[in-house]
Amino acid sequence: MADLPVLTSSLLNLPGVRHAFFTRQGGVSEGIYASLNVGVGSKDDPDAVRENRRRCAAHLGGELVTAYQVHSVLALVTDGPWPAGPPQADAVVSATTGVVCGALAADCAPILLADPQARVVAAAHAGWKGALTGVAEAAIARMESLGARRERIVAAVGPCIGPASYEVGVEYMARFTHFDPSYARFFSAGEGPDKRQFDLPAFVLARLRAAGVAQCEWVGRDTCAEGDLFFSNRRAFKLGEPDYGRLLSAIVLD
Repeated sequence: MADLPVLTSSLLNLPGVRHAFFTRQGGVSEGIYASLNVGVGSKDDPDAVRENRRRCAAHLGGELVTAYQVHSVLALVTDGPWPAGPPQADAVVSATTGVVCGALAADCAPILLADPQARVVAAAHAGWKGALTGVAEAAIARMESLGARRERIVAAVGPCIGPASYEVGVEYMARFTHFDPSYARFFSAGEGPDKRQFDLPAFVLARLRAAGVAQCEWVGRDTCAEGDLFFSNRRAFKLGEPDYGRLLSAIVLD
């Protein structure tokens, strides 16, 4: 197994399950993509991206499977690589040993889930839109279709943009409170009267708990604030960079 610098969640240290929240370190990409960029959709050298993804798969000892993420609520079950290339979806679910379910992100919240008793795992990508419209719930439902039970599912939210870095407009908050007025609790005062700070990880955790996943946590790392460890869409925009790398979060059954 190839070793890379990764973060893990103690909740997911489960029998028969391996997982990793990869950082941007340990790869071969250069420049703004340095160094472990796994984003096929980025403008990085495709050969470098392939090598980076190979290293991640080797670290977990399996075959990496990711979807073409589109901020949807679509969760797909897989038992191996997609024959016709990655389909559009935002959660990958598997009950097959050696299939590394992966989610890409660069500020959005990656969610890794496992039911070790049923031997079902999943990786989901939750930006604000997917989190609000139910991508976590879709992943849980797909896991249940393979025999998982939500009261047994354990979940961890990986590195994502933290509340101190995520300033939004009041109209953004209105989208959430229109859906459920109680969601106002995930917003705090911003620098101006028309600005708010949004707590994405807390929102994702609240949705997981409401769906019946009692054991869940955020690893507590802010992608936008820690440029040496993480890629960040928002940070790249602020710096005027033309593109950004993508981080991988992944989980696999032994």
